[in-house]
Amino acid sequence: MYDTSQFRKSLKIEIDDVPWLMVDFQHVKPGKGSAIVRTRLKNMITGQVVDKTFRSGDKVGVPDLEEFEATFLYHDGEMFHFMNQSSFEQIALDEGAVGDAKNFLVEQLPVSLLMFRGRAIGIDLPNFIVADITYCEPAVAGNTAQGATKGVEITTGYTVQVPLYITESDRLKIDTRTGEYVERVKE
Repeated sequence: MYDTSQFRKSLKIEIDDVPWLMVDFQHVKPGKGSAIVRTRLKNMITGQVVDKTFRSGDKVGVPDLEEFEATFLYHDGEMFHFMNQSSFEQIALDEGAVGDAKNFLVEQLPVSLLMFRGRAIGIDLPNFIVADITYCEPAVAGNTAQGATKGVEITTGYTVQVPLYITESDRLKIDTRTGEYVERVKE
């Protein structure tokens, strides 16, 4: 059990048999009465964000979470398929569990898979991925203003803004936390 004095950002807690991620918290000591803790919690299964207030000294449960290394295999149109690196078991996640990470899932990408009571509920991506370009807008002559960018589509279907000198034969390094172009990868 966690006590309110142990609350911190990114703490994973369990309330009513549901795992929650603590997005934010604030200890408040009003002039009258006992202290309270205001929190913003994100449901780790549905993604719903709620504000919840706890009285000082309240206790919450520790969720039964398991995290392990997996490799992304493929997407079949409905489900995203991963392989557990230690047991070689295949696990399928729906688009809701994968969330925005779907924009950066390239084949053979190592990820961390999060399980709650034997059910896969989400993934954590590495900070950077390397992706091939499937479509690149041509650079227009005269568009040489400082910092000019154009949109390119990578193999996952995600569109990222890149400098004008990028061509369709280039490979890109992309930050999965922000979705932004980092650099061109040299082979």
